[in-house]
Amino acid sequence: MEIELEKKSTIKTGAPVMDALEITAPKKVTLKQVPLPEPAADEVRIKLEGCGICASNLPVWEGRKWFNYPVQAGNPGHEGWGRIDALGKDVTGYSLGERVAAITYNAFAAYDITKASNLIRLPAELDGLPFPAEPLGCAMNIFERSDIKAGQTVAIVGIGFLGAMLVQLAHNAGAKVIALSRKRSALELASRLGADEVIAMDDHYQIIEQVKQLTNENFCERVIEATGKQWPLDLAAELTAIRGKLIIAGYHQDGMRQVNMQLWNWRGIDVINAHERDPEEYLKGMRKAVDAVIKGRLNPQQLFTHVFEAENLQQAFELHKENPEGFIKALITFKD
Repeated sequence: MEIELEKKSTIKTGAPVMDALEITAPKKVTLKQVPLPEPAADEVRIKLEGCGICASNLPVWEGRKWFNYPVQAGNPGHEGWGRIDALGKDVTGYSLGERVAAITYNAFAAYDITKASNLIRLPAELDGLPFPAEPLGCAMNIFERSDIKAGQTVAIVGIGFLGAMLVQLAHNAGAKVIALSRKRSALELASRLGADEVIAMDDHYQIIEQVKQLTNENFCERVIEATGKQWPLDLAAELTAIRGKLIIAGYHQDGMRQVNMQLWNWRGIDVINAHERDPEEYLKGMRKAVDAVIKGRLNPQQLFTHVFEAENLQQAFELHKENPEGFIKALITFKD
């Protein structure tokens, strides 16, 4: 499926416009020209350099019966970064041209607006580097809530973008890391990032036996489930030690889940839903991600495996859905 260019426009002649991507119907992306947004008094406008593609975007693109189409132009892009190009009249402390990342919701577009309180600065050390701070901040917040300490054994179930970042963070914290993935390339990546052991996700009971042997039958003090699927969630619980912590980092978006409460009760597992919804907590994580990257605790650049020009968003979605060997994360970039 190819992207379509909208030929008709209802924009008033002479009004400033911008390019934006719109999901006009399931699995159909249209490049449109829409009015350039003007920031309110407490907002800034960001000229976007790029935006990450998130797994949570896929259901909107694929279509669900509860979604309405067309989706607002630029939505659901929320992993953007760029430079401030307009300031609301009440905004202080920021300047035109500053490079920032932000919490925004329509970042599949050349420009987006947000409250000044939703910004973080990107320091000069990151100039020229793509920096989708929102998912990096998610990884930092998950890591903080996982309470990982040196000497612990940590299993990370699912090595996509999030799982790969958590491998780095857990390894650099001094933990023994066991990485599990169905993809050979992801296991090889996890080894390069510091995983002590890698296990193919194929046979449920063989995996449990392998981890049992690797941990002297104690299993893992921390297990992070990073797939958002039922079977890996079941597996993650089985790998969690008595009085260990099971951290739910995967985004479960395709229906209800069942859990083995007998196992959870018997082992006295602490279960942590590591998803944040408070914007300030998002921003804290994003700032910590900037610090972690500058200090070398986290290197996301090698995880941006596919970069597309913005008009190829459709292709980026299709690749993300396929999730082939070698794929970790796709970004779109906007022309100057």
